[in-house]
Amino acid sequence: MRKGIIFSLIFFCAAVAFPQKNLSLSEVVKIALQKNTTIQKTEEGIKVYEAGVKSAYGNLLPSLSASGGWNWSRSVQEGGQYIYNGLAFNAPKQIVQSRNYSAGASADITLFDGLSNFANISRSKNSLEAAKYSLDRAKQNLTYQAISGFYDVINAKKLMDVKEQDLKWNQKNYEIILERNKLGNVTLADVYSQQVKVGNAELELIRAQNSYATTKSEYLYYLGLDMLEDFTFEDPTVNDKELKLDMIEIDPNLNLLVEKALSNRSDLKSAKLTYQGSIDGITMAKAGHLPSLSNYYTYGTNANTVGEMFKSYSTSVGLSLNIPIFSGFSVENRVQQAEVEAKNNELDVNDLERQIKKEMQKTYLDLQASEKRLDVSKKNVTAAEENRKIEQEKYTLGATMLLNVLIANSDYTNALTNYVNAQFEYVKLKEQLAYSLGILDYKKFE
Repeated sequence: MRKGIIFSLIFFCAAVAFPQKNLSLSEVVKIALQKNTTIQKTEEGIKVYEAGVKSAYGNLLPSLSASGGWNWSRSVQEGGQYIYNGLAFNAPKQIVQSRNYSAGASADITLFDGLSNFANISRSKNSLEAAKYSLDRAKQNLTYQAISGFYDVINAKKLMDVKEQDLKWNQKNYEIILERNKLGNVTLADVYSQQVKVGNAELELIRAQNSYATTKSEYLYYLGLDMLEDFTFEDPTVNDKELKLDMIEIDPNLNLLVEKALSNRSDLKSAKLTYQGSIDGITMAKAGHLPSLSNYYTYGTNANTVGEMFKSYSTSVGLSLNIPIFSGFSVENRVQQAEVEAKNNELDVNDLERQIKKEMQKTYLDLQASEKRLDVSKKNVTAAEENRKIEQEKYTLGATMLLNVLIANSDYTNALTNYVNAQFEYVKLKEQLAYSLGILDYKKFE
């Protein structure tokens, strides 16, 4: 009794010291969103664009500056003798000191610069919104990758379970054949054949275990978690065979899906805003051809003592008109660069639209095929399982060969493997459809 209590305490302490961490789908997506450095850098970059908008508005306001100064000087002139009109005089030593105080202020404001300031505001706002949409798409992409990776790990785990079941079945069948051989009901060749199948099943299980461990390790690395810690993932399957699948109704009209994607995709919105910003860049460049008008005001005061400050002062107000005549073709160069940038951005928008249409068509077709494959593979599992039972019963009665039983078991294992893959393929494609449509909601995981 005492030993049992001690063993229980040791087991409990070990469990506390090395707890197994079970992660759900929502938890891994949340971890991915929190730990991804690209997302963090992009979020920090948003602040730069916000500062750019503030600076663009600031260009419409007058610039103010103030100045102040103090100066002290001291001059010493050594005395000496000098002659004036034939008479000798002694000049005393002279020390002269002076202090000077000054203050001033100035202000200037641009009244017209070819609408460059207003174009700069528009471009800065477009750049800010484009950056926000890019961040939104980046989070959608990260969410999709995290979900896809999660299902890849569970898929590898379920395939490993299939191989374990296959090994157990072959081991049990080997024991049955071995006993029947002792009774003289089956030949020794059947024993050896089944023994080979057990060995092959063990090798397949080793491969599946290695594949699962590798997939899990790579996914933990992707999440930024310690790969050596004992993490497990919440199994979303109803039983050993089936996922909790929520079947979706796919709109049969592909054109409507494409239109929905084109209106929702954040990356396309970002690209369009970037293009609009480059149009503003052309306006800013062309402003170099137009005259600019600015207004200025200055105020200054100067005194030898602080008390006399502001008694004497000077002010000036004026307008400054600058008319560009020739700038060495620099303005033309800036305009040309701005136009090329705008054209490239327009081409990027067109390319992205075509890419979205291509993605939507592929995802749409893949999802339809996956739904059919899911239904067929499920029926195949049921049929293969029943066929294996029949072949086992016939072999027990001596009405068939062991080879037929092994083929039936292999068919069942393949059917079960295909069914597991079909389920995870479907659920991943369903998430991919939401991602391609631009409606994958990452905010519920934040």
